[in-house]
Formats: sequence, C-alpha cells, structure tokens
Amino acid sequence: MTQSKTERFEMRLDQTMIDQVDAWRSEQEDMPSRSEAVRRLIEAGLDVQNSPVRIRDGEKLILAMLRDLYHHHQVKDGEIDPDFVMEAVWGGHYWGLDWQYQGLFHGHEDKRRTVREVVDILDMWDFLEGSFEKLSAKEKGRFAKEMEPFTDVKFSGFDGNNESEHLGVLRFLTEKMDRFERFKKREANSHCPVLDSYRRMYAVFEPMRPTLTGGRMSLSQIMDVFSARWPEDRRLKANQ
Repeated sequence: MTQSKTERFEMRLDQTMIDQVDAWRSEQEDMPSRSEAVRRLIEAGLDVQNSPVRIRDGEKLILAMLRDLYHHHQVKDGEIDPDFVMEAVWGGHYWGLDWQYQGLFHGHEDKRRTVREVVDILDMWDFLEGSFEKLSAKEKGRFAKEMEPFTDVKFSGFDGNNESEHLGVLRFLTEKMDRFERFKKREANSHCPVLDSYRRMYAVFEPMRPTLTGGRMSLSQIMDVFSARWPEDRRLKANQ
C-alpha cells in the first residue's frame, strides 16, 4: 500500500497556545503527541471552514424543543421540516442541512469594507443627483456642454455579474432597510462594471464631503467629481 507523501515544517507557539494544545490532547482517549494534536486541530478547523453548518449542544436542545413546539401547535405550512432537521442532528448529517436548505447555509457573509464602500458611494450619488437637480437651467447647460458626451447624472447601480456583493448590499439597504430612498425603485443592475469609476469619483468627493452644507454641491464640485468617472484617456478621446 502506497502512503501519501507528507512534508515536514516547523511551527513556533507561545506558552499559552502550547498549554491549550496540551489541555486538549489530555482530554483525548489516545493522548496524541503535540504534533499529532496540532494536525488534528488544523484538520478540524478546515472541516468547519468547508462545511458551514455546525450545531453546538445547546443549540441541539433548542432545535429539539422547537420541533416539539411545531408538533404541539400542529404547524402545517412552515418552510422548514423539523423532523428532517432533527434526523440530521441526531445522525450528525449536517451536510444534509446544507444540501436541503442552501438558501440558509450558503456560507456567504458581506464584508464590512464592502458595506462601507456601498454606503459611501450611495452617499456621494445622493449628493450628486440632489445637487444637480437644484442647478439653474444655465448651470445645467454649462454642465452638458463641458461634460459632453457623459452628461447623465444618475446612479446606475452595480454590475450583477462582476460586482454582485456590492449589488446585494445595495438592494438590502434600499429594499429591506428603506435607506437611500432616492434609489429604492430603480433598476439596481448596471449590466456593466462600474465600481472602478465610482472609486475614482469618490476619491475626489471624499475630501470635499466635510465641507458640504445644506446637502448641496456647487456646479464646479459636481463637475470635478463627475469628470473622474471615466479614465482620462477615454475623456480626451470622446472630446476630440
């Protein structure tokens, strides 16, 4: 029988971590060596990472009690089958829960930096659109002339194919949390990548944000931010 190849590597741990490893391995029936204990712990950690469904003992008790309440109140139209859940728990078939209820156990979690970026971008566009609406006809005419052909001051969302996490955050903010009312009923999918252009715009907008009073930007400020939407070479080519 051919054994799989292994690779030796060194690991340094502080005394606190060593004590924790020793405490864990002392509770195992075969009292593994430190190296074997670390290997098992790493394997267990990777297993948890690759299988998002994990239920602790206290949670198992709560699920069993909820299953009993389901039956006691004769719930018929629930989306979750409590008997299936308990069979999976009793047998340790957590993968079955993952397969059966993929909408719950998808393993995705919005990154905080993505949420912050979406909020910043929406704040910027709220200022841009609101301020543009308040411009005089003469100012709008100047904007159209100097920004041609990129003159549509309207937030177009995020690309569903390449910027799906940003799009998901946008939809949750506007549709479920009722934030940024201006964008609530719009088509949120831009159908083309726009994040890079928004980032260039926000780099210009961010320094002026603390100075804005009354929720309004001047024409020159709008033009400064808006002109960063496209790379310089594209703007020059469009104006030739």
